[in-house]
Amino acid sequence: MIKVSILYPNNEGCKFDLDYYTNTHIPMTEARLSAALRGVTIEKGLSSGAPGSQPTYIAAGHLLFDSVEAFQEAIAPHAQELMADIPNYTNVQPVVQISEITVSR
Repeated sequence: MIKVSILYPNNEGCKFDLDYYTNTHIPMTEARLSAALRGVTIEKGLSSGAPGSQPTYIAAGHLLFDSVEAFQEAIAPHAQELMADIPNYTNVQPVVQISEITVSR
């Protein structure tokens, strides 16, 4: 199983519409990738390690797939549409990381 993490850095002047992301962008993503998508989580950043500090990431979305190939095959026909929607909820350039899940409890 792999996890595709889309991380939104908490840069100065950043904006992020969590309501739009949660209720519009992610449902659109789920609809487009539904055959291969195994799960979704959305996170809102609260703080970094130090009490009262700003979060490193303002938000994060995580998508689960059986393999990198399954993700690439599912996203290819929809990547342009999904990326074109980003300005509707943020002015931040997301950082993407694909990870292999080695432990899940």
